[in-house]
Amino acid sequence: MKRSHSTLLSCFNLMGAAGPLSVRTTNLIAAAVLCFSSTLGFAQGAAVDPKTEPRTPDPCVSGHDFATTDCSLTWHGITVYGAYDVGVGWVSHGLPENGYNYEGESLVNRNGYQHRFVVAPNNLSQTGLGIRGKEEFAPGWTVVFNASTGINPQSGLLANASATQTINNGLPRASYSIAIDGARAGQPFNDEYFAGVASEYFGTLTFGRQRALGTDTMLQYDPATGSYAFSYIGYNGTMAGGGDTEDTRWDDAVKYRVAYGPAHFGAMYKFADGSAGCFSAASTWTAANCTAESAHNNAYGFDLGGVEGKFSADLVYQHYNQAISVLNPLLGPQSLSATYQSTTDSINTNPINGVNLIGTTNTLYGIVTDNNAVMAAAKYSSEAFKVFAGYEYIWQNNSANPLGVGASDQGGYIMSGVEDNNLDSEKLVNIWWTGAKYSYHHTDATVAWYQQRQNDFRKPPTCSTNPSIGNMRASCAGTLNEGSLYLDHHFSKRFDTFAGIAYSWVTGGLDIAIPHGPGVPFKSDNNFAPTIGSRFTF
Repeated sequence: MKRSHSTLLSCFNLMGAAGPLSVRTTNLIAAAVLCFSSTLGFAQGAAVDPKTEPRTPDPCVSGHDFATTDCSLTWHGITVYGAYDVGVGWVSHGLPENGYNYEGESLVNRNGYQHRFVVAPNNLSQTGLGIRGKEEFAPGWTVVFNASTGINPQSGLLANASATQTINNGLPRASYSIAIDGARAGQPFNDEYFAGVASEYFGTLTFGRQRALGTDTMLQYDPATGSYAFSYIGYNGTMAGGGDTEDTRWDDAVKYRVAYGPAHFGAMYKFADGSAGCFSAASTWTAANCTAESAHNNAYGFDLGGVEGKFSADLVYQHYNQAISVLNPLLGPQSLSATYQSTTDSINTNPINGVNLIGTTNTLYGIVTDNNAVMAAAKYSSEAFKVFAGYEYIWQNNSANPLGVGASDQGGYIMSGVEDNNLDSEKLVNIWWTGAKYSYHHTDATVAWYQQRQNDFRKPPTCSTNPSIGNMRASCAGTLNEGSLYLDHHFSKRFDTFAGIAYSWVTGGLDIAIPHGPGVPFKSDNNFAPTIGSRFTF
């Protein structure tokens, strides 16, 4: 069975061809699940009209069935699914790999400096395993669940963006291996883990760790279907997370979806969780005079969309409080900002006197903001040809409720350094993308273009591109661009091979690697990344 991120929505089969779905609050009986899972497909059809859902494959009845058809591994309503995706690539400006990185190195990286051949993991879809279920308990009502996680094919380790940072803590920048930020932080189920109820007429309601509505929409309208190797909005979750890549998945979240005729609606709410740490606004402070804070990291979002013939479109709004962005490992002695970023800090980057409240071993340093985002996306689909386009507008402000040292981050990690006042003024981000996919026999050809732009939110706005002046900062206006082209040939329902290229570059404030003065630029402002590989799905 050929699957992609955009077709994951069929995993639950919650929107049948018979008509609209919905959900009503009820007591949930969740199945205990032990498995590894993948992001190969959506566990629920959040933003897809029932008419557009792919058909549900029949269960496999023999090994021959499994080898020659797209049948599912289903027994009594419980389905096991997964993928293995790996390849090789070359990057013009890369870093040594590590076993925790799940995104590869196709995108320009602030610390990339060396051309090299690399093992390219998870190129078109995340390697992993998953289990989902659907069982009727009353006429027209079913219990549904999904548990899925990503595994790195190069190491067998769970996908863990936070660990790519912590293993580089304290090292000179020239000694880094690849470091990324993302929503997967080594959780046993780092993709999704939820359960709920579905009604044939009233919709679907689920609770747990779930993909944000922006992630659902990105996978539906990205021409490269969220590919790490060939899609900027797949590799970097700024767009899908509504401002920060860690928010592409929400813990402690309730998600509701319903469809009526050609229209569908989704809503999502995340409850506040975790610790907000200890904070003091004093220029010098100790453990004795900081104040314990409360977590206010709740979030909510809405999605409205529809399908009319070959045309589909969605409009999404997301709001997230105390969103965390981890830009760099805790810096080593060669950093110009090592005087405070390598030690425990207050949110205003003032050093704490005395013994560190939180040790810097295996901890993170992050910037905290309150984020809002509005996204519009559209797609035209014919039998052989698809055209995609989308736009998102993001506005970010310093958090209304500060986080302090010791605050919780995803996956059980904690913050030994936090900044809530990093923005001089409101930060505005514009992201747009477009592309097309053409299918001929068993081969898909995809071309895509992505651009992110940010405003000049530095106060005073004294930015210059002249290196002799030296006042360029991460708060200055800048752009990130990526273009990609790849071919994907399907030898069977389950096995395909792909080859393609991606080229990305940054300018202005987005070419600053460390967001403190004086600005430290990227090692290189561009990256060229051809990749070839294979994928097996079931």
